[in-house]
Amino acid sequence: MEKKNLSRRNFIKNGTIGIAAAALMPGILRAGETQAKKAPQDKMFCYQCEQTKGGKGCTRIGVCGKKPDVAALQDLLIHTLKGLSIAAVAGRKVNISDNRTNRFTCMALFSTLTNVEFDPNRFEDLLSESVELRDKMIKAVKAAGGTIDTSSDAVTLKLKPTLEGLIKQGKNYGLMSEPGIDPDIRSLHHMLLYGIKGMGAYTDHAAEFDQEDEANYEFIHRGLASITDKSKGADELLALVLECGKRNLRAMELLNAGNTGAFGHPVPTSVPLGAKKGKAILVSGHDLIDLEAVLKASAGKDITVYTHGEMLPCHGYPGLKQKYPHLYGHYGTAWQNQKKEFDKFPGAILMTSNCIQRPKRSYKKNIFTTGTVGWPGVAHLNKNNLSPLIDRAIELPGYTEDVDGPEILVGFGHKAVLGVADKIIAGVKDKSIRHFFLVGGCDGIKRSRNYYTEFVEKAPDDTIVLTLACGKFKFFKKQLGDINGIPRLLDVGQCNDAYSAVQIAVALTKAFNTDVNGLPLSFIISWYEQKAVAILYTLLALGIKNIRLGPSLPAFVTPNVLNALVKNYNLMPIGTPDKDIKAILG
Repeated sequence: MEKKNLSRRNFIKNGTIGIAAAALMPGILRAGETQAKKAPQDKMFCYQCEQTKGGKGCTRIGVCGKKPDVAALQDLLIHTLKGLSIAAVAGRKVNISDNRTNRFTCMALFSTLTNVEFDPNRFEDLLSESVELRDKMIKAVKAAGGTIDTSSDAVTLKLKPTLEGLIKQGKNYGLMSEPGIDPDIRSLHHMLLYGIKGMGAYTDHAAEFDQEDEANYEFIHRGLASITDKSKGADELLALVLECGKRNLRAMELLNAGNTGAFGHPVPTSVPLGAKKGKAILVSGHDLIDLEAVLKASAGKDITVYTHGEMLPCHGYPGLKQKYPHLYGHYGTAWQNQKKEFDKFPGAILMTSNCIQRPKRSYKKNIFTTGTVGWPGVAHLNKNNLSPLIDRAIELPGYTEDVDGPEILVGFGHKAVLGVADKIIAGVKDKSIRHFFLVGGCDGIKRSRNYYTEFVEKAPDDTIVLTLACGKFKFFKKQLGDINGIPRLLDVGQCNDAYSAVQIAVALTKAFNTDVNGLPLSFIISWYEQKAVAILYTLLALGIKNIRLGPSLPAFVTPNVLNALVKNYNLMPIGTPDKDIKAILG
């Protein structure tokens, strides 16, 4: 590690860990020093999600259900994508940028996110295409008079011809495959990789709407290629992490443009949590295009469509809720409860993106996947032919009677919230609104996530809670009342709708002539997977300080790297709701 460079920039304090950093790091080792010893080559090592075993890493099987064979194939795919990225970087130097390569890179990255793709055969196809595109780009670069850096074998790697051979080959490229690397440099490599994975997922979603930005593709390739560059020190890598945050904001902006361009801006909408008598389809995941495909395929067939998980905000889009009357209500809660909830659902189920868990035998024939998500033995459908899903919904009993349930409000995107900006500004000025809390992010299994429920319950009556992503399911049914006609609980949308939250904050900074850190606004964030990691980088890139993060810190962040984040951004762990609310409000 370049100690002189870091010292000059005051990046670390000779390896010491500040009090705040230590509080965020319970049980975290120094960038996998011990994890590597506990992860022999015939097993696996993964620590990309918040629930990684023991807060250190999964070595036998992923907490998500990922097996060692899939882990090895994912590691190999990432390695080949680095080679493809090196070729793409060289291509741009001779004015070559290939859209198929750009889109494939993001889709392939998406497949390696937590709880997305579990089918080994699918990775065999992705690996083949990755190397094919790499070699095609290398040939084009040379034909244009360019040169390729071959210092990394990611550029020259030849794939084994069988799936078993690929699995064995992939074990050479695990996260801890370079035991001699400085732990802090490894940590920054992994921070950058996971941020790019999250950004790649949003970029892939946006590309479905043909919403693209060449600068984003350029960064993704440059960032992946940089991980192979042994000359890059910690300062350069940290700068790339923050650049990832900046580019991720653009990715979310593009996805927002795609969603709203196709389906209109969300409007406040009441969503029933009950059910109608009759045949039923449940749509989970994140993809609005896939939901519309289901609505089109099921129209006129006496089938009611329900949302699950992060599809809940879809009810706020006029082009979905108002256009398709058989989109009725929402069923269930967050991704981690799906085994119990799917087991009881009386219809067919479609997973449209990440969040799938190993299906129980009782409903395996009822569940289908599409897009990047997949599970061995589960039928994978093209969104242009959903007839197996429709047929299964008709075969199943559906609801035998109407089911009563409460209703909740969604649809408070930035357009809706800023539509009452005058009331918000007046409320802050006359002190009827004391503070805003953005309580959002991922949900998960850990009991410590009940912190977020308690925090919202204890938020004073003169405060407003903004929420987004599946973390809302810890408190989405709470009736908090309103302030001057503004609901105290505002559902901004999906995880990518962090873009809307940023736009709300930016508008308020202009109204009060201050920066985001000067607003009566606090960020209380929960994370689980790589899209949430990318969003955290976005907030940091915007200069937002005093973020409270939980329920634990990423295992891939070393004490030294954490020290820099604590020092520069006052990133802090969640404590107790009472203490945190008191500290924020004074």
